[in-house]
Amino acid sequence: MIILITGATHTGKTKLAQRLLEKHHYPYLSLDHLKMGLIRSDQTDLTPEDDDRLIAYLWPIAREMIKTAIENDQHLIVEGCYIPFTWQKDFSKSYLRSIRFICLAMTDEYIDTRYEKIAAHAGDIESRLDDSYLDKELLKRDNRLYIDGCQKHNLPLCLINDDYEEALDTLLETLIEPDQKKSSPLR
Repeated sequence: MIILITGATHTGKTKLAQRLLEKHHYPYLSLDHLKMGLIRSDQTDLTPEDDDRLIAYLWPIAREMIKTAIENDQHLIVEGCYIPFTWQKDFSKSYLRSIRFICLAMTDEYIDTRYEKIAAHAGDIESRLDDSYLDKELLKRDNRLYIDGCQKHNLPLCLINDDYEEALDTLLETLIEPDQKKSSPLR
């Protein structure tokens, strides 16, 4: 089983991946880690701010890693904002049967009433070197981009409007079906 987790900044993609790892023992690949590894090793001249170009650069690598994991009957969680809304076109039906997708986004109302709490939890799983760019309006724009993209492409969306922890707990219980939990990722 492959689980793709994408969404707007500060929505808890890495937190969800970490909780899935802890609960179901599925390893995860952070596309941010892949990005920084390629940038820091001078394998690309892209910068962390080149979001659109990074999708085009990182997705083909992640896509082929996903195919390899499926072919080897291995579980993998891939999380990050570099998963294109058109990701399904890159896989045949036989691959798609092994992939679950979720996008995390917050409503404007949630951001308005909980902005300080969102910012305070930004480093729960990973250290953020510089979060000074973040403000309420940027967060709203980014979340709207993901909401609109999911609606346009008919993709599953976890819209966080009330209880954040409850939303994550629901995903922990529903992303991996019981019969998929039993199969071993190793042969």
